[in-house]
Amino acid sequence: MDALIILSIIAFWFCIVLFLKHFWSFLQEKRTVLHHVSEVTATDPFEKKIKKRNKRAAVFHRITTYADDFSDLGQRINFFSENHDVEEWLRKSGNPLKLTVERFQGLKIFLFLVGAFAGALALVIGFPFAQYILAFGPLLGYFLPIILVRREAKKRQERLRADLPDFLDTVSTSVQAGVSLDQALKEVIRHFDGPIREEFSRFNQEIELGVPRERAYRELLRRNDNQEFQSLIKALLQGMNLGVPIATTFKIQAEDMRQIREEQVKELAAKASPKVTLVTTFLIAPVSILMIAGLMIMNMLMGENSIFNMF
Repeated sequence: MDALIILSIIAFWFCIVLFLKHFWSFLQEKRTVLHHVSEVTATDPFEKKIKKRNKRAAVFHRITTYADDFSDLGQRINFFSENHDVEEWLRKSGNPLKLTVERFQGLKIFLFLVGAFAGALALVIGFPFAQYILAFGPLLGYFLPIILVRREAKKRQERLRADLPDFLDTVSTSVQAGVSLDQALKEVIRHFDGPIREEFSRFNQEIELGVPRERAYRELLRRNDNQEFQSLIKALLQGMNLGVPIATTFKIQAEDMRQIREEQVKELAAKASPKVTLVTTFLIAPVSILMIAGLMIMNMLMGENSIFNMF
């Protein structure tokens, strides 16, 4: 009977492993087929990503419906989250979850209460470290939206900085070939992904809707605080007013950005050297000295030439 039970358990786990193997193969084949269909039908992956993000925003909207009830309270309790700061963070992060300032302010209060409830529940159940959960849970719930939105804004600006030189080179080449700036932007952004495509797609849409070009440039400046991007848009504004060729502006900006990036890498490398020296001095060197001293003491006490053998 025991052998039958053992064989049944082995067969069960063998079936589980076999199922996982075939399921993984199915997922790989499905991904390959979807990629092939996307290439054949010329589906834009960026549009699929936007649709997926919009669905995620809709789900998040339904989950956080109750946060709207705390929006007034959240706007009064605005420690480290003034309304104008929140608006700027959402704008610079691209606002992927379609949050409004009011909902954001209500969300942090809602999560504060959720953290307090979770801490109280853990304390009643007798969960380990429940007192710490009760103390820090509400604070985590309050500051979590602030931290996430600010991190997303910083991450988006970094991606914008990384893609900008290649984007400028491509647009400069297109403009030098005789293509107009608006048409070059429309064609080039199709080959890019992320914030740089979002920003210039919105810029093109504003131009098509009749927004003055200078105002559209000002909106780009308002939505992004990246230093290189700001320099580019200001140069375009100045070139538009003074009649400087756009292709020349783009080429010069791309070269300057690559030079700035190279200088930043050198600066980071120079700053890393003292940190490595500190780690070596205060961690590695003392440990090495202690190991050598320990071996010497053990040899003196327990080795062939031990001091106890002298007596």
